[in-house]
Amino acid sequence: MARTQGSHSDITGPRIREAALRLFAQHGYAAVSMRQIAKEVGVQAGALYNYTPDKQSLLFSLMSSHMEELQAAWDSVPRAAYAMDRLRAFTGFHIRFHLERPDAVFIAYMELRNLTEENFTVIESLRRVYENGVEGILKEGVEQGVFSIPDTKIATLAVIAMLNGVNTWYRSEGRLSLDEVERVYWGMVQKAVSA
Repeated sequence: MARTQGSHSDITGPRIREAALRLFAQHGYAAVSMRQIAKEVGVQAGALYNYTPDKQSLLFSLMSSHMEELQAAWDSVPRAAYAMDRLRAFTGFHIRFHLERPDAVFIAYMELRNLTEENFTVIESLRRVYENGVEGILKEGVEQGVFSIPDTKIATLAVIAMLNGVNTWYRSEGRLSLDEVERVYWGMVQKAVSA
């Protein structure tokens, strides 16, 4: 079958990923077919298999890319000497990074159940690297005497969950600016962990 007019390999691959991301976030992975993704991109369904072996591989690729980009972006933030300053930087970083990628964040958390066991293990290990970095900050803060946390693992998960919540309600046209939201959330995180 002939290639759809206007289809170019250097742009079709990214368009497939963008369409899949949007459709998975809107309708859920299980409800979206490869045929729907192809229609959204404007290619024949069979053409998708030039870019991904199957829908599971596409989901895994989207999720792993998100986690790798998240970790790389956090790793590029200058590391402050004190745990309190690092936690403050993390709070702002996490909120802003995730607000720019609502569909990727939604899929990264809500579609874990649709991964194969092997793919789930890989994504979980990528998540653990990120979470362990946050827990490291909390442990250092306890050692420095600035944080009082009975269980740093639970505190890590609680902080990340709280910050993820911003994605569900924040709107740029709302009553608070992003800077104000970040300040409020930092105040809540700080009170939750401070000695």
